[in-house]
Amino acid sequence: MQKIAIIQISAEGARVADVLLRELNAVSIPRAEVTAKWQQFDAFVFIGAMGICVRTIAPCLADKHVDPAVVCVDTFGRHVVSVLSGHVGGANDLAHVAASALGVAPVITTQSDNALLWPLDTLGDKYHWATRFSADSNALIALFVNRRPTALLLDIRDEGTDYLERTLPPHVTLVRSAADIDASVFALAVVVSPFDPVLPASLPFVHYVPQVLDLGIGLAHQAPLSVLDDIKSQLASHHIRLSQETVRTLCTIDLKADEPVVRQLQADMPRTTLRLFTSSELAAVDVPTPSDTVARHVGTPSVSEASALLASRPGRLLLPKVKGKDYTLAVAISRQYLREGHIEIVGAGPGDPDLVSVRGRRMLERADLILYAGSLVPRELTLCHKPGAVVRSSASMALEEQCALMKEFYDRGKFIVRLHTGDPCIFGAIQEQMAFFDQHGMDYHITPGISSFLAAAAELRSQFTIPERTQTIILTRGEGRTPMPEREKLHLLARSQSTMCIFLSAAIVDDVQRELLQEYPADTPVAACYHLTWPDQRIYRGKLKDLATIVHDNHLTLTTMLVVGESIDNRQGLSELYSSHFTHLFRKAKP
Repeated sequence: MQKIAIIQISAEGARVADVLLRELNAVSIPRAEVTAKWQQFDAFVFIGAMGICVRTIAPCLADKHVDPAVVCVDTFGRHVVSVLSGHVGGANDLAHVAASALGVAPVITTQSDNALLWPLDTLGDKYHWATRFSADSNALIALFVNRRPTALLLDIRDEGTDYLERTLPPHVTLVRSAADIDASVFALAVVVSPFDPVLPASLPFVHYVPQVLDLGIGLAHQAPLSVLDDIKSQLASHHIRLSQETVRTLCTIDLKADEPVVRQLQADMPRTTLRLFTSSELAAVDVPTPSDTVARHVGTPSVSEASALLASRPGRLLLPKVKGKDYTLAVAISRQYLREGHIEIVGAGPGDPDLVSVRGRRMLERADLILYAGSLVPRELTLCHKPGAVVRSSASMALEEQCALMKEFYDRGKFIVRLHTGDPCIFGAIQEQMAFFDQHGMDYHITPGISSFLAAAAELRSQFTIPERTQTIILTRGEGRTPMPEREKLHLLARSQSTMCIFLSAAIVDDVQRELLQEYPADTPVAACYHLTWPDQRIYRGKLKDLATIVHDNHLTLTTMLVVGESIDNRQGLSELYSSHFTHLFRKAKP
């Protein structure tokens, strides 16, 4: 958390100071103490005239890499100006936060910000990359902000590289490899890679180093510290630097935990995690170069390769076992970082395109293939796709066809979104697909979505958990062609009198009503919610005894959520604590 000082110049700025002290979690200091406390704070916010701010800080200025951020706000809180250390010190970000607290627009004069260009000097900090400039950073930033032709080389995939691809400026060209970077074409290269870039000697570059490598080491007993120089040389020959900037985990067998080399590497790389594995854990890993000799000595045919693969699981060896005097080493990387095929299973939400998550929307914008459940997900959700993306409905496709299509794109190194209604983990149809992905070693991840039961609560304007009445929500379905487990029959679940949200059951509503009436009173509130959040949404309220009639008379289909319970439209279930609190407030508010 930043340590922020507020300097209030005059009494007229008290209101603004009070707001910023609270919102920024700051402390107030007198103007006279700024010089003495210049290095004790991460940021200073002056409330008053810009001239006073500048004259106060002028004797303290040293360098943008060490000076704290300085922001100036006028006495009436109409203007918030980033004054000093905009990028490196964070004054621009602080100005945005302060301006939002006051309800005004910040004044930012940094060229790259106003040109909507990447802030090359702080980009690495945002995404936890180390940053290396091949020359003076200001000179390289000038090339970029002046829109000189720039090559972008991405060797890994993470949140930061997703951002770079999504916001690619017109003067930046994404290249596939260093061989595609011609110094006669490009004035600058921007590289995100755990490897030292091999670029034309005359080409200036910015190198962002992600901490993504897993280094496995096998050691002879009491191997001397001198082997570290050889290890560094071996890695350097493969353009890998032995440093905490690059190495995420240092891995070996637990028998070597106290070896001098391991202890020294821990001391040299404090941000790198040490992971120790037992011989049985290592022996279970298939490796390309097992050793009978190693197996006889430590009970596993591999230490370096097996430990690196375990740490990166699911991962891939980038550097298979290298054998030196008294050591072996191997390097692996988790598949989440590989720029290869990936499948993102995305929850589309209940139907309204505005209700897909921000992450889900970004996945859709990035996808090369969008395969959406067309009978349940509106096509409008896919309209944000990038040019050239393939968008297909799976409504008429068998599971085998869906999997074959996704694998085709996956094998070509493409990014696939499988778009399912609501949250894909609740009555989704993803289990068989995940089994296929697992069987073929395909990398995938799930982005959750807003389930229709949450949309039902919102559209009914009801709190599904009522203090002292019902604290449980049951998500279930009626028994149709798919049998229900005996212990999950509706009439058994209904005994709790909880709020019950019943999916996929409009077609068997007579059976549902009959089972529920075994436990719920006949006058229990119900709601039949059709196409929640879609343009043709319809909601019908009533009593449980009339539920089947409501569904039949209105010709409701499978895309209907049935909700049962006293929480529907309940405004009476407040606890004594809440009741007394609100009564106190109302009495206090009376004139």
